Amino acid sequence: MLKFIIKRLLLCSVILFFVMLIIYTIMHSLPTSYVESVARELATKPGSQKSAAQWMVELNAQYGMDKGIIDGYIYWLGQAIQGNFGDSWYYSIPVVDEFKKVIWNSFYLGVAAFVLEIFIAIPLGVVAAKKQYSITDYSVTVVSLIGISLPTFFVATVMKLIFSVKLGWFDISGMIGRDYLSLSAFQQFFDVAKHFIMPIITLTVVSIGGMMRYTRTNMLEVLNSDYIRTARAKGLSERKVINHHAFRNTLIPIVTIIGGSLPGLFAGALITETLFAIEGIGYASYHAMIAGDIPFTMFYLSFMAILTLLGTLISDVLYAVVDPRVRIN
Repeated sequence: MLKFIIKRLLLCSVILFFVMLIIYTIMHSLPTSYVESVARELATKPGSQKSAAQWMVELNAQYGMDKGIIDGYIYWLGQAIQGNFGDSWYYSIPVVDEFKKVIWNSFYLGVAAFVLEIFIAIPLGVVAAKKQYSITDYSVTVVSLIGISLPTFFVATVMKLIFSVKLGWFDISGMIGRDYLSLSAFQQFFDVAKHFIMPIITLTVVSIGGMMRYTRTNMLEVLNSDYIRTARAKGLSERKVINHHAFRNTLIPIVTIIGGSLPGLFAGALITETLFAIEGIGYASYHAMIAGDIPFTMFYLSFMAILTLLGTLISDVLYAVVDPRVRIN
């Protein structure tokens, strides 16, 4: 297992090297006039002591844009390995500092939605498979298809219309209420938690559909297996057949999906966070990208690439752990 993990890590490193090269190449290929406009904007900011020409020279040198693609990429990669991604043009602070400010909001949002997804989708998928072609099965199928089909912005808009505009239960966006500063620490915690409710529900609604269908499909496949028919023929109770035999084998492919989803807890929900003004990594990245913040954009894309590769590695390892039939040589 250790040899397998080391081999996969080395392979992921090679893939990441070329992915980041593609990211850098795209950023390097932006028109020179674009960097000039950013330099002029920085020069006109209050307190700036540099001219537009000085800013342009500094920006190009800082990110290796004054070199060729390969030389510039090697320089940028060397800085990135040391944790130096430069200063954000939009937030005017180091990219890593802005990342540290917002990442935990995305993590809390992602964890809450992830836990709800697991505890809602998997049991409903199992129930639907047990009662195939029943009203319960059709109901779960309809709910899952709705969850798969509805785009995030539509669900978020409906949530706002019902719970903010019509019922007035929640603020339409933001992370804190108007009287936040006058509240005690305990009340401030619940005020922030209240603002996370609608984003969490939105993420859960759009994510449970796929997991429910996946669980139902795998459960049906297991229930039609020969060893399940043998277990029933031996006189075992249906509950023991489902819980002891069928569900364990259903979990094998599900665990790999869950493993691949774990890094996504840090990836941020760009659309959801932006629609509800939750200051997470997705929200910060959206505003940085539309403002043309190259340093933050390069960092975010590299961060997403690392999470994707990490998710694949976790899925492979978990599959080998939970399935005794898998042997890694």
